[in-house]
Amino acid sequence: MIGSLDIATLRAAYAAGGLTPADLVAAIYDRIAARGEDAVWITLVPREAALARATELMQGLRALPPEDMPLWGVPFAVKDNIDAAGLPTTAACPAFAYTPTDSALAVERLLRAGAILIGKTNLDQFATGLVGVRSPYGVARNPFGDDVIPGGSSSGSAVAVGAGLVSFALGTDTAGSGRVPAGFNNIVGLKPSIGLISATGMVPACRSLDCISVFANTVADSLAVLQAAAAYDARDGYSRPAPTGWSPTLTAPPARFRFGLPQAGQLKFFGNAAAETLFGQAVARLQALGGEAIEIDYAPFAEAASFLYQPAGTAERTAALGDFLSSHADDMHPVTRGIIERGRDATAVDVHNLYYRLRELRQQTAPVWQQIDVMLVPTSGTVYRIAEVEADPVTLNSNLGYYTNFVNYFDLSALSVPNGFQPDGLPAGITLIGPAFSEPKLAALGHAFHAATGLTMGAGGYAPPATGALAPVAANEVEVVVFGAHLSGEPLNPQLLDLGARLVGPCRTSADYRLFALKERLPRPGLLRVGSGGAAIEGEIWALSPAAFGTFVAGIAMPLGIADVRLSDGRLVKGFVCEAAAAAGATEITDFGGWRAYRRASAAA
Repeated sequence: MIGSLDIATLRAAYAAGGLTPADLVAAIYDRIAARGEDAVWITLVPREAALARATELMQGLRALPPEDMPLWGVPFAVKDNIDAAGLPTTAACPAFAYTPTDSALAVERLLRAGAILIGKTNLDQFATGLVGVRSPYGVARNPFGDDVIPGGSSSGSAVAVGAGLVSFALGTDTAGSGRVPAGFNNIVGLKPSIGLISATGMVPACRSLDCISVFANTVADSLAVLQAAAAYDARDGYSRPAPTGWSPTLTAPPARFRFGLPQAGQLKFFGNAAAETLFGQAVARLQALGGEAIEIDYAPFAEAASFLYQPAGTAERTAALGDFLSSHADDMHPVTRGIIERGRDATAVDVHNLYYRLRELRQQTAPVWQQIDVMLVPTSGTVYRIAEVEADPVTLNSNLGYYTNFVNYFDLSALSVPNGFQPDGLPAGITLIGPAFSEPKLAALGHAFHAATGLTMGAGGYAPPATGALAPVAANEVEVVVFGAHLSGEPLNPQLLDLGARLVGPCRTSADYRLFALKERLPRPGLLRVGSGGAAIEGEIWALSPAAFGTFVAGIAMPLGIADVRLSDGRLVKGFVCEAAAAAGATEITDFGGWRAYRRASAAA
């Protein structure tokens, strides 16, 4: 039986010998069958073909040995406006379908890296929409509610990851299609810089804005996929190499950083008070991680966002379809057709004036990036039910683009990560935005933020894997492991930040510790090493200068202290432990596996 499909978990299972790619593929097809007609897939790779690919990898018949294939045995899906050799490309329009003989370069590179293609996924037709309901193949079933939109246009790709059917999936992003569905499925959505991943073999929506995006369970996974897929491609007129020194490697976030957010009067949640509350918590969480919140004027960003579905803004979509729109208009989804036909109402003068105004707005907003390191916005201001969108398809779709549409216009990169759940059980995300090629910076902060939420991945309920150290600890630093009130986002975390500590990453102890909720004024746990009956306990590693470490230890009061703690990788690191006498009268919470899980369960009780 398989559990989480995140890459780190699969690698560990493969290395331990308890799982093979063929076992995994068979289990995935069983999962897909168990979900029934969920409208996630337009075309599945035949089960036998996927098993043959897995067997081929196991037999080492590829040109590269497994150690040189970073995605060896990792299952993935591809949005059906991206070519995969031998499988139809429909763009969710049967009359448009063709079967390519070659894969898109991005798909080809992922296969070379050892990944296993499972199938092509559903989408808003011609990648036009943020809702995921504009497809003749049906509405991909959101794992958090059958009546909830999955988000679009990359609906099937996001659901495939969120429902645990693949480890990662390719989407596309022109105006938020790689981010909005991530927020609605409690997963990570990475919109890389335009041109970083080749668009050769992708059906264009707006060719100057399009980019292939990545859906994954974790930020680390999204970077692993980006590293495998990114490449300069002379065939793609918008392709460009990354700057010297750019590397999609997950590192620790800075101890201090500045994040911008719209002024209070410019935030929109469209009547969703729960979404507003969650975003307020996100701001506080980033502040607890060392961020300084700076309000910025969002008006020029919002103005740019409003252009996308004006006639001049849709003209590029009209151009992308060429003669197909004229000869097959009746074969198109009526909402999609109506949007794309608007471009016919725009003159060349209208289009030029729009782009002149966009250049002005881009110049106007450029100084913002000297004031902040990243921008923080909700991935979307709200989430809708399918019936709501069908009743008002254009207005509600536009609402979902309020925080997304400007990003590609301004040549920015963006990362959506889970933020929490509304009282009705629906997930919400936040998006970190930065200039082109700022993916590593966004990933460092996004990973720390995601870890601080304590959320599980997708809809499967699996905790994210421990990533270990994210950056080497310098010779003049001391590591310390924290398990409770000093964790990211917890009440005493500012003590570490004020001492200049930096987060190295999450960790787990070896499996011989017990955890207790101590009976004190400030809720906090006590860790006790035992000979038997223990478990691995989740914590975080922080690095301090020797002087700061001394100051920190001097402030620790009984019954807690600092001693060597053995981690799951066998290392001994200084960390918080508890006196046995204090644990004797406390409530044992070992089975929760960590302080955050215990706190969540207590809050829900």
